[in-house]
Amino acid sequence: MIKRLKIIDWYIIKKFIGTYIFAIMLIIAVAVMFDVNNKIDNFIRSEAPTKAILFDYYLNFIPYFVNLFSPLFVFIAVIFFTSKLADNSEIIAILSSGMSFRRFMRPYMISATLIALVTFLFNSYIIPPANITRIDFENKYIKDRRTSYSSHIQLEVEPNVIAYFDRYDAVTNTGYLFSLEKFKDKELVSRLTAQRIVWDSLYHWTVKDYMIRDFVGLKEQIRTGELIDTTLTIIPSDFMISVYDCEQMTTPKLKSYIDRQKKRGIGNIQLFEIEYHKRYAMAFAAFILTVIGASLSSRKVKGGMGLHIGIGLVLSFSYILFMQVSSSFAISGLVSPFVAVWFPNVIYAGVAAYLYTKAPR
Repeated sequence: MIKRLKIIDWYIIKKFIGTYIFAIMLIIAVAVMFDVNNKIDNFIRSEAPTKAILFDYYLNFIPYFVNLFSPLFVFIAVIFFTSKLADNSEIIAILSSGMSFRRFMRPYMISATLIALVTFLFNSYIIPPANITRIDFENKYIKDRRTSYSSHIQLEVEPNVIAYFDRYDAVTNTGYLFSLEKFKDKELVSRLTAQRIVWDSLYHWTVKDYMIRDFVGLKEQIRTGELIDTTLTIIPSDFMISVYDCEQMTTPKLKSYIDRQKKRGIGNIQLFEIEYHKRYAMAFAAFILTVIGASLSSRKVKGGMGLHIGIGLVLSFSYILFMQVSSSFAISGLVSPFVAVWFPNVIYAGVAAYLYTKAPR
């Protein structure tokens, strides 16, 4: 494939990638300045070390921000350099030489493929560990957003064993009004209730002020006590879910976590499912927005680059807004996370197909 690329292909690829990187550097510089201005009081008040600000926060803030607005950067890059080619009548010359618009789009799609792959790899394996450091810094020096309290927790510890916490305090690692029910052939055979249960380490828990009721046929055996050590295959992170946890998991770990929580019957994992599907959808969005941008700006029109950039910004921001709005429907349970994340791509893929048919030939 690379050997078959012509000079014009390399020219467009270099323009595309170069403009994309330039747009990122420009917007990141502005974003960092605004962020410094917004958080300087927090840095001073919390006496955050300069080294931590630079390397723990901003060094990890930049890739997070780039990933967040990657579709916008792709769109701006395509609109900007393609409009410039159109204004200089270079596209007219290219198409007049006998090259079809479909063939003209080849270097665009190669560039979009490269950006999509890099975006997915960063999103899946590089940014999550960076987010751990960034979020830890924010919790320590800006605002602590860690989840320290949860209530009405119910989950499956293992097949046919259901645990329930009325509330759990992560500060003291203590659960209150705890119950553990064991079933056999859909019949309750044992039920443990306790005033408190304390997590020690790994799967070790200490049950305090407990009562165990064993059901044998029509008979019931009751045991009580003040303290008993037990092993439960759950840890607080299984049910103490923060909205930022999904951003700190690599894609394989995120998929494993979702599957595990579904098996345990935990329902509030929509954010994790949205994040998982979004990582794939955002990579695919690079192709859609590339086609829209190239088709829209390849025609020389009155108003030139300014008109193209204006339309491009409206479309790109509407795409990002559409993605956020549809995600909120998944969080509320109105639609599945898969539908919510991919629906904007389906709509804009239709827009891309329409604009492609209207592109100059």
